[in-house]
Amino acid sequence: MAKVKTVFFCNNCGAESAKWMGKCPQCGEWNTLVEEVVKDTKHSRTPSVRGVGTNTTKPVALPDIEMSAVSRIPTTYKEIDRVLGGGIVPGALMLLGGDPGIGKSTLLLQVSQKVADTVGTVLYASGEESQLQLKLRAERLHINSERLHVIADTDLDHILEVALDQKPSLLVIDSIQTMFTADIEAAPGSVSQVRECTSRLLRFCKEQNIPTIIIGHVTKEGNIAGPRMLEHMVDVVLYFEGERSYQFRILRAIKNRFGSTSETGIFTMIEDGLAELANPSASLLAERADDESGSAVMIYLEGVRPILVEVQSLVATTAFGMPRRTAIGYDLNRLIVLLAVLEKRCGFTLGNKDVYVNVIGGLKVNEPACDLSMAVAIVSNLKNRVVPHDGNVRSIPRIEQRINEAKKLGFTKFIIPEGNYKQIKHDDKSIQIRGVTSIAQAMQLAFS
Repeated sequence: MAKVKTVFFCNNCGAESAKWMGKCPQCGEWNTLVEEVVKDTKHSRTPSVRGVGTNTTKPVALPDIEMSAVSRIPTTYKEIDRVLGGGIVPGALMLLGGDPGIGKSTLLLQVSQKVADTVGTVLYASGEESQLQLKLRAERLHINSERLHVIADTDLDHILEVALDQKPSLLVIDSIQTMFTADIEAAPGSVSQVRECTSRLLRFCKEQNIPTIIIGHVTKEGNIAGPRMLEHMVDVVLYFEGERSYQFRILRAIKNRFGSTSETGIFTMIEDGLAELANPSASLLAERADDESGSAVMIYLEGVRPILVEVQSLVATTAFGMPRRTAIGYDLNRLIVLLAVLEKRCGFTLGNKDVYVNVIGGLKVNEPACDLSMAVAIVSNLKNRVVPHDGNVRSIPRIEQRINEAKKLGFTKFIIPEGNYKQIKHDDKSIQIRGVTSIAQAMQLAFS
């Protein structure tokens, strides 16, 4: 007879405690311990004490390990393959997180279609939709591959039995919070269930050499729900980000054991699903007006990828004693510091002005290289002067990559920090580059 006991798990790190405590003794977070009823059984369908293999392994000298050529599985999406480091590694366990409705299931259903058409059978296991609902969504995306098999089930043990029988080229779990195993007496989505299900998926991937992608829900803070150790167990952690009211989506790697975490993939949401965006800068600047004040173009780095994006500002006299500052896509605290610098160092009166700033496209910029472009947009609206079309503000790092990206779209005048000006080559006569040492000097050049 199995013993039933009550334990407390930390939602942040997954630590286990016999009694409730206000502060987790492992990670130090407050009010993260939740009560769960678990069943302690000696008989389990899947061994839980073994490591990655079914047999005990022996230590081998590193030079003696035979390494066959590892062939990555291409998804045929260049944006995804770039983020993954060249494709899907066989036997890899990958975690995809993102806000509700951002397009995680749509993205993986499209990837499953491509892999099924080019490589082999794909098993798509959904615990959130029925097979009929999956069929309706697939028809909307024009997906109808005979080698794409779907199963609607939440019993992870049954799903793994089916996968063991079919030996698919790719296994997709949508989502890990809906899966459960009967060996753990807890509700699906609980810390113990998520931890045990992920552990079994990891063991399955390594033993059968079948790559698996699992979808994870996120909390209101933007972190993947469940214990923090979930991200440590998997090989790749991907985040799919973007504002639901905008069409742009960004895929970034937070963790990648098989490639760089600096690459990003950019997509756009259309009627037929998600489409790759080969030239995001042109799309973000397509509707920019050249004769409006309060608008400037910045180049920021999304990973190592330079992207041109428009920033807009609105400066109005406040009707109240306390001026209002609002930022969309830009850090509010950074905006407050920037306004203080403009007032103290450059002499602009902003203490009685409401300031609103917005980054077009629903993107979120957070690097210091964007501050000067934002300052130009604010002063442009304050003085009601248009920033010249052939001039924009550029900053470090990777200054040459930023300039090359802007040259493709016809920009010819660049204002950059003096430190970068001394580092780059000046042999291109088609563009004009000026170095500045202060924000005031940059303002004079931008509006001259």
